[in-house]
Amino acid sequence: MEINWIALLLAALSTLVVGFIWYNPKVFGAIWMKETGIKMEGGKPNGSEMAKLLGISLIYAFMISIILQFNVIHQFGAFSMTGGDILHAKPSYNAFMADYIDAFRTFKHGAFHGFLVGLLLALPMIGTNSLYEKRSFKYVLVTGGYWIVCFTIMGGIICSMK
Repeated sequence: MEINWIALLLAALSTLVVGFIWYNPKVFGAIWMKETGIKMEGGKPNGSEMAKLLGISLIYAFMISIILQFNVIHQFGAFSMTGGDILHAKPSYNAFMADYIDAFRTFKHGAFHGFLVGLLLALPMIGTNSLYEKRSFKYVLVTGGYWIVCFTIMGGIICSMK
């Protein structure tokens, strides 16, 4: 089982595209700014600040895509059973992979699993942090919704690109 680094990078980049849309003031950006107390009084961040924000965001999203692939591509389960050493795997591993190498490798299937990870992992994490940070439920919905959408799209990209 080989890692598709291009798929992981595209999945990570998709979070920036979703973010540009999601956090636009005409979509959820105004609500998010109100709930976080962020004001655009000084205007937008300058070019170097924005580059830094986007660069670090992309690194984090890439880290997420690395672990997400193990949730959306079932074949990694068989690969992990070999200890990652396919050269010494039992013949049953090769037979399994010959039969199922492309099974469930669709955008729809990956999106489904990405959605579940977003709903059952990202949302509760954001919700728990928000309780202690005394954030509003609107904040949880906007931020959690963003990550659910991102994980859905990321899962679809990762799973469908062979």
